[in-house]
Amino acid sequence: MRILFMGTPDFAVPSLQVLLGGDYRVVGVVTRPDRPKGRGGKTLPSPVKKVADAHGLAVYQPGRIAEIIDFWPDLSPHLVVVAAFGRILPAEILRLPAYGCVNVHASLLPRYRGAAPIHRAVMNGEKETGITTMFMDEGLDTGDMILQKAIPIGEKDNVGLVHDRLAGLGAQVLAETLALIEAGRAPRIPQDGRLATYAPPLDRDDELINWNGSARSVYNHVRGMDPWPGAAAFWGDRFLKIWRAEIVSEDGKQETAVPGQVLSANQRSGVLIQTGRGQVRVVELQLQGARRMTATAFLRGRVIAEGTVLGKAPCQK
Repeated sequence: MRILFMGTPDFAVPSLQVLLGGDYRVVGVVTRPDRPKGRGGKTLPSPVKKVADAHGLAVYQPGRIAEIIDFWPDLSPHLVVVAAFGRILPAEILRLPAYGCVNVHASLLPRYRGAAPIHRAVMNGEKETGITTMFMDEGLDTGDMILQKAIPIGEKDNVGLVHDRLAGLGAQVLAETLALIEAGRAPRIPQDGRLATYAPPLDRDDELINWNGSARSVYNHVRGMDPWPGAAAFWGDRFLKIWRAEIVSEDGKQETAVPGQVLSANQRSGVLIQTGRGQVRVVELQLQGARRMTATAFLRGRVIAEGTVLGKAPCQK
C-alpha cells in the first residue's frame, strides 16, 4: 500500500515510525514549513521532518494546503494518513486517494474535536481520554470512526505524560486500523454530533490561571499546562509561570482573603494561595527570564509578601 503521511509535532512521530516499520511504502511526508523557535529564533525542522529526513523520504512543506495537488501525480498514494498535521484538508484532496484519508485523533470522539484535545482534557479534569481513528471528511474531526481505545488519566498526570502515552497508543491503533482497511473490514461508525465538545487551540489567555475557580480547577489547569506552555499569573508586573501545585483544601475560605491572594510564603510550606473555593500550594514555579525551580529554592532569594494578590493582568502601580 502506497501511503502519504501528513504530520508535524512529536505526537505524530510514533505513527510515522509504525508505517516505516511495516509492510507499507511511504511515498512522501507532508509537514508544516520550518519555523523559528527558541530565544535565538533559529529556524528548525519539525519532529516529523527530522524522522523523514533520517529515512531518506521525500518531504513536502507547502505554504498552502492546496499545493498538495501539484505534486500528487508524482506520489499517487492509495491512502493518506494524518496525525496532528494542523490543517483541515479540502474536499478536492479528500477525494483523491482510493482508500481515503485516515486521521489519528487524540481524544474519544465526538468529545474534544479540535486542535488541543490533550490539554483540554487534562485541564477539565477528565478521568480518561484515548485515540480515535476516522475517515476524514470536510468537517472538524467529524468523520466516521474506525477504532477507539481509551486510557485513564491519573490524578497526578500532567499533559506531557498523557501526550506521550497517547502518541504511543495512536501508533498502535493506526497499525490495527490499516490492517482492517487492507482486509476491507474497516467499519464506518457515524459520530453523534449531539455529544460533541470542542478543544480549540491554546492562546496566551489560556495560560492565565482563573483564581476565582475552585482549588481543583486551578490544580487541573496547572497540570494541564505542564510542560507546555505553562500556567501563569502576574506577580505585580512580572509574569510568573506556575508549573506544579497541590491541593491543600477544597473547602472554605479565609474570611478576609480574595481569590489569588497569597496566604503564606516561606521555605517550609511553600506558597499557599486562596482560590474561589479552597487553597492550593505552589510547588514549582518560574519567574520570567529565570529558570524553573522549586518554591523552596525560589523563596531563598525572593520574598512574596503575605497578602499579595496574583492576577490575570499586571497590577497597576
